[in-house]
Amino acid sequence: MDGTTANFTPHGKHLIAGEWIATEETFRSEPAHGEAHDFSVGTPALVDRACQAAEDAFWTYGYTTREARAAFLERIADEIEARAEAITQIGTEETGLPTARLQGERGRTTGQLRLFASHIRAGDYLDRRHDEALPDRQPVPRPELFMIQRPIGPVAVFGASNFPLAFSTAGGDTAAALAAGCPVVVKGHGAHPGTGEIVAEAINAAIEACGMPAGVFSLVQGGNRTVGQALVQHPLIKAVGFTGSLGGGRALFDLCAQRPEPIPFFGELGSVNPMFMLPEAIAARGADLGKGWAGSLTMGAGQFCTNPGIAVVIEGPESDAFVEAARAALSESGAQVMLTGGIAAAYSSGAARIGGQAGVKDLLTSMCDRREAKPFLFKVSAADWLGNHALSEEVFGPLGLVVVVQDAAEMAKVARSFDGQLTTTLHMDEGDAALAADLLPILERKAGRILANGFPTGVEVTDTMVHGGPYPASTNFGATSVGTLSIRRFLRPVCYQNLPVGLLPRDLQ
Repeated sequence: MDGTTANFTPHGKHLIAGEWIATEETFRSEPAHGEAHDFSVGTPALVDRACQAAEDAFWTYGYTTREARAAFLERIADEIEARAEAITQIGTEETGLPTARLQGERGRTTGQLRLFASHIRAGDYLDRRHDEALPDRQPVPRPELFMIQRPIGPVAVFGASNFPLAFSTAGGDTAAALAAGCPVVVKGHGAHPGTGEIVAEAINAAIEACGMPAGVFSLVQGGNRTVGQALVQHPLIKAVGFTGSLGGGRALFDLCAQRPEPIPFFGELGSVNPMFMLPEAIAARGADLGKGWAGSLTMGAGQFCTNPGIAVVIEGPESDAFVEAARAALSESGAQVMLTGGIAAAYSSGAARIGGQAGVKDLLTSMCDRREAKPFLFKVSAADWLGNHALSEEVFGPLGLVVVVQDAAEMAKVARSFDGQLTTTLHMDEGDAALAADLLPILERKAGRILANGFPTGVEVTDTMVHGGPYPASTNFGATSVGTLSIRRFLRPVCYQNLPVGLLPRDLQ
């Protein structure tokens, strides 16, 4: 394929340690528009082959220099950019996402690869420590001790439906694992197999150009649940990165825990990202906040894990104005294509579930057609909210729920009722500082990222970003799947006692 053109036709094969392999059984893609294509279905045997190759590769790749891995990550970014038009073409066809969104996501994907390259060159992520020997210490001498973070081995990554580039084949989990020194086996997402294939081509080209072992990356497409189960339960896999539904992620998490050797499962599973609309801010700019919320809710058809699905307000005319502004703005939003027919169906059923709960008032309802979504807006009292946990469960799409509290004390009670979240937001003015200070300790225990006067749908890829939180936002509250700290998920500390300097890892010498 000429990577400088947009004419890309998938061949539908798996990439296993440098070989493109077909299987007898195939599945057909279901693009939002354009031509459907056939893809080979994955099997447990292919998973085993990929994992064996990853383990073989680890004995070389896990001991490469930081500079070699950094150059490899940068070459992957270059190869993705060389296929830019073709990636956009197949990505928009498969997902229905607009061209500008795919172009921006491609930039984020290559940007994080280059950021991780720069980060591992600096070496701070290794957390190197040294305690000098104290031979004269009484009553016993102290040995010389070194500590450093070391790669854990092959990592399994599950592609996400809602980010075909940034959270998929060469996305954050893959980039972090490769930066750490861990080979990767990717289970491609069935919503965008062609996009996964062309990105895998880019990674394979980088492997060849940089002289990396072929088993450092494999892509297994399609397959039923047995393929995913075979991957997370393979004895050579040492960790799993996952972005997806609560049900699917929890099932894989349980399988990881039940292995003879349990392994960490870094799953991002679900979040409603509540916003707390404090009274001074609502009084000063409630209408603008309502319009801003509507824009955030409908961005990308609401298919973001950081979509702010719930707004908590104190009862009063100012809050009514905020809600009306949101309703009016949402009513003007047109239908948007969702990523898959299954996601669209789940959105419709989720909206029906929320609207059918006791005490819930419809403010804006819609008719959703096939793969398209329109916004929904509901309102409920805090008393009804607190008595019904189902209202706090995520609906993936442009659906908003307003929770009306009587006073600040009830707002704090609602804040305590939330499960773990990726984000929480305080919309506040100067006069709200005391209430915000009361809420902050609660919100710190609920979320990995706390915002003031913004909307959480933009996630920066930086050193400080935390994209994770208490369960069910993620399965490991001490980790992040975005930002340079994400590399630490695929490392473990090793202490070296009295080893000769020549035997220490290169990064300690």
